[in-house]
Amino acid sequence: EVHVVESGGGLVQAGGSLRLSCTVSGFSFGDYAIGWFRQAPGKEREGVSCISSDDGSTYYADSVKGRFTISSDNAKNTVYLQMNSLKPEDTAVYYCAADDVSLHPDHYCSPYGRRGNWGQGTEVTVSS
Repeated sequence: EVHVVESGGGLVQAGGSLRLSCTVSGFSFGDYAIGWFRQAPGKEREGVSCISSDDGSTYYADSVKGRFTISSDNAKNTVYLQMNSLKPEDTAVYYCAADDVSLHPDHYCSPYGRRGNWGQGTEVTVSS
């Protein structure tokens, strides 16, 4: 059974930084697609950033390019999302999804991507 656990959310002022962690158990970090998604109140869940084991390729939503960085530590079965220059519009519950297949991160992050395993989410609040 696959378990996905997020951590690292919190309250931060605009311009600040947070690092989210997503630790996955139940499959080896061989072939994988893992991504961060967020859902703000009254809005649909959107793909923020995804990473694939295939060459470590990554995807970023336009709204976070240049501010967020996704990375993986395969030895720890953990994917990180470093979030810098945070804005109030980044406020949302951030969810991690993980699958043990190598999928292109653009597809995995898209509304059409199949995500089989989700964490419970971690809340990020950015005050102005």
